[in-house]
Amino acid sequence: AIEEYLEAKYPFDTIEEIKKGARGGDCIQVVNTMEARNCGKIYYESKRTKDFQKPWIEKLKADMRDKGADIRVLVTEVLPKELDRLGLVEGVWVCTFDEFKGLSNVLRESIIKINLAKKSKENKTDKMSLLYGYLTSTEFTMQVEAIVEGFTQMQSDLDSEKRSMTRIWKQREKQIEKVLENTIGMYGSIKGIAGNSIGNVKALELPFSEED
Repeated sequence: AIEEYLEAKYPFDTIEEIKKGARGGDCIQVVNTMEARNCGKIYYESKRTKDFQKPWIEKLKADMRDKGADIRVLVTEVLPKELDRLGLVEGVWVCTFDEFKGLSNVLRESIIKINLAKKSKENKTDKMSLLYGYLTSTEFTMQVEAIVEGFTQMQSDLDSEKRSMTRIWKQREKQIEKVLENTIGMYGSIKGIAGNSIGNVKALELPFSEED
């Protein structure tokens, strides 16, 4: 689940799970650092359906206003037709479940930077204006796409390496079993011919009790 990943990945943050049956999404991530509390909030909602529905966007925006969140993210299995990868749709970040992990990291770091900028410009610039202007800029979108693309590729490479290692381990296991079987067979044949004149190899002997 989204909230479980966020709790494990960002231990300083407060993850407020929205109970099933209650109005709203999956959870709200309150971003904290060692130096500052409540730098900002990210509102997450996930959808696992075969078709993307446009009303989700308006509902999420309304829910976000009710919760007082700064950024809204919709994680879905199917993207809207105007997107072929993660992107902004009417001020809402829309991404797939594969892209979610990379995007969450970028958005969190952005909120921390915005909070620092807000503190340095206290009483000069509204926090929401700063945040909205930065997060909806073309530059930021391109940065997010590049970072998430790299993250997704690393995840894919890791999965590929895991599959390769599993295959290699299976091959080694079969080779070891074959060598061991042949060794036991050879030892048994020699033992049958030479009898007790051949010393016992404990590792190749069957266990037995004195009662047998």
